[in-house]
Amino acid sequence: MLAETDASALCIDVSKVKSLAGEPRKSECNTHDADPGGWTPLLVLGGATCCLGSALPAGYNIGVMNNPAHLMQSFCNDSIRERYNVQMSSYELQILWSTVVSIFLIGGVSGSLIASWLSDKFGRKNALCAGNLCGIIGAVLFLLVRVTNSVELFLIGRVAVGLSGGLATALLPMYMTEIAPLKLRGAVGVLCQLGITCGVLMGQIAGLENVLGTPESWHIMLASFSPLCLVALLLTIVLPESPKYLYIIRGEQGKALKELSRLRNMDIMLLQSEITSLQEELAMRSTSETWDIKRVLKEPTVRLPLFLVCFMQFGQQLSGINAVFYYSNTIFLGAGLGITGAQYATLGTGVANIGMAVISVLIMSLFSRRKVLFLSCYLCIGCLIVLRLSIALIHKASFMPWVCTVTVLAYVIFYGIGLGPIPFFIGSELFDVGPRSAAMSLGSVFNWGGNFIVGMMFPLLQAAIGPYVFLIFAGIILILVQVNQVYLPETLGRTTTDIAAAMTQGFKSRPNVKLNANA
Repeated sequence: MLAETDASALCIDVSKVKSLAGEPRKSECNTHDADPGGWTPLLVLGGATCCLGSALPAGYNIGVMNNPAHLMQSFCNDSIRERYNVQMSSYELQILWSTVVSIFLIGGVSGSLIASWLSDKFGRKNALCAGNLCGIIGAVLFLLVRVTNSVELFLIGRVAVGLSGGLATALLPMYMTEIAPLKLRGAVGVLCQLGITCGVLMGQIAGLENVLGTPESWHIMLASFSPLCLVALLLTIVLPESPKYLYIIRGEQGKALKELSRLRNMDIMLLQSEITSLQEELAMRSTSETWDIKRVLKEPTVRLPLFLVCFMQFGQQLSGINAVFYYSNTIFLGAGLGITGAQYATLGTGVANIGMAVISVLIMSLFSRRKVLFLSCYLCIGCLIVLRLSIALIHKASFMPWVCTVTVLAYVIFYGIGLGPIPFFIGSELFDVGPRSAAMSLGSVFNWGGNFIVGMMFPLLQAAIGPYVFLIFAGIILILVQVNQVYLPETLGRTTTDIAAAMTQGFKSRPNVKLNANA
């Protein structure tokens, strides 16, 4: 039995009952739909809170480990020698440092795996709060690292912030696209990418020697993101829960309608089209079995969208973008820019990435997802080919170092148009709300897994084959394009129910053929 609702909500319930009884659905209050497609104060607050308090710390913990790496390596070496009376070789120290860096990605994978369960069990908001708490715990551990002279706390702290990052990348796009109106779904979907890119740049800046990258303050540098997590934790409490989650997963229709009215800043009687969409999704949802990761993996009707989400997240990381962020200094030093020039060039990549993430908010609202993605991919392929040639010819002409630098910056810009933001939120547009959380958790696992592979393998491949490694990245992007040309449907302006219905035949589905035929 549903909880009591206000009069307008009861009016909607009457319409729902008549529809399910077989009568034509109509408004019992003789109202006209208003346009709920604009930004409202609560939607803006939700976007800012999630972007700055969840995604930005994840990016910060990626970018902060680059510039002051030698200081933290020295601490690890001294700590092991003093506490265990063991003098590590340079190889052993490198293994330990690789563990410190990479265990963050292990935490990210773990956070992605539990995101689905947390979000369905406790709600989207509470799951985001759990991610903020993990970030705060990690920051506290970082502050204690130098006091306790403990490498173990360093490792545990990296796991904690990795969990926070994994939860953020899985939950933020899902929550934002569920609370946003249809016309803004793409715009809010890129907020995760925007926050991560801002965080990477802030981490790079914090690691500079004249900021916090010093022997006395590097532990403070590692924890500097925590005030954002704390503020986000407090603000998330006052944010509305996802109406789709409440209506379809929890079955709390009255509360869902009230939250929807708060989000749109208008009377619920003026939101009949959104209520109708919620009713249709609820009617289609199977009640015999809950949508967990196991069911999503077994269910043939969601096999194609699940493959697309995981493949795009994995391909995004294997496109080579994190090779730029993790090893940008090495690339620019190899290009002959010098230490100072390499640092500023690295910061330039962060600025360019943020600029494109901001622009992509508008792009995703106006242009076809498919066309933007394919344009971004082909431009990135061209940049990687030019980068391979410019590095190979670096000593043949005096202007080649600048060609290399400009090409890297261009690659970051073209990546930010579509290849960066689209994989993060495309799952929220391909799946109905039932399987969405599990599917996006799996996609996030593939994202962090790809990140881990690039971080570990790029230095080895670069040492083995030199600049030819960028041709491998170009080949992976080309494969990504070819697969998506066949299977990725256009999602701009379409409901998730319509999109999901076009892909129920698995790899036999041709969603774009059907779309063209209907057109």
